[in-house]
Amino acid sequence: VGGRIADRVFDITRTFPLALDVGSGRGYIAQHLTKETIEKLIQVDIAENALKNAVESEIPTVNVVADEEFLPFKEDTFDLVVSSLSLHWVNDLPKAFREIHQVLKPDGVFIGAMFGGDTLYELRCSLQLAELEREGGFSPHISPFTAVSDLGHLLSRAGFNTLTVDTDEIQVNYPGLFEVMEDLQGKYILNGNINVFCMGESNCSWNRKPLLHRETMLAAAAIYREMYGNSDGSVPATFQIYYMIGWKFHESQARPAQRGSATVSFGDLAKIDGLLSRGKK
Repeated sequence: VGGRIADRVFDITRTFPLALDVGSGRGYIAQHLTKETIEKLIQVDIAENALKNAVESEIPTVNVVADEEFLPFKEDTFDLVVSSLSLHWVNDLPKAFREIHQVLKPDGVFIGAMFGGDTLYELRCSLQLAELEREGGFSPHISPFTAVSDLGHLLSRAGFNTLTVDTDEIQVNYPGLFEVMEDLQGKYILNGNINVFCMGESNCSWNRKPLLHRETMLAAAAIYREMYGNSDGSVPATFQIYYMIGWKFHESQARPAQRGSATVSFGDLAKIDGLLSRGKK
């Protein structure tokens, strides 16, 4: 995903003197960028250990430990802000978007990626069915994700214009449910209850259920394989990714014409074929 965000940066034919990576982790975007495109990069993450173990990049970088909802930078500072798969962890997504918009310079651009609402639907469905069967109810065990329709509204409310939002899916195959959860959480304990610690992608909800019983986990694994299993015995895990691009307003940017200023009616579009055929004759 970091590489695909870098591709979107390269699509913009300009050089960015100063860029910001929000929720940079170990530098998953920076390793794909070049110094010809980004002259200097500030990497921000709330996890200090992630920044200490950041991957080396050819771009001059500065690491800052900070919360994405309280960016410690002045208004109109950065020419570019990027973010890869970290914003679903913030408590207040609208505020995080406003913070990003504020630190951007006029005519600056924000390019980000977030997990979509269909992410890990196989795992969620299997856990819910197993809990309903074994425990008479279920609770969320995976972080909540935003919907694509909401994403455009949130970016617009934050002040961004000329918005672009597109979706992509990445499917990864695993031997079984336990390998999926091990990859997402870092560790699982099957002898009794499951213990989650932070990929680091468990559930960030405050009122989440902390434990999953052994019988429920075994039932979920069987449901997962029965409902979604591949012919070779593996199981898929789907990650839906939303990519978003938004610009901060500047007078030089192209703007739509004023309402009512059109000189051609949409009704005339039906006559185009006839006009073209006459011209050929």
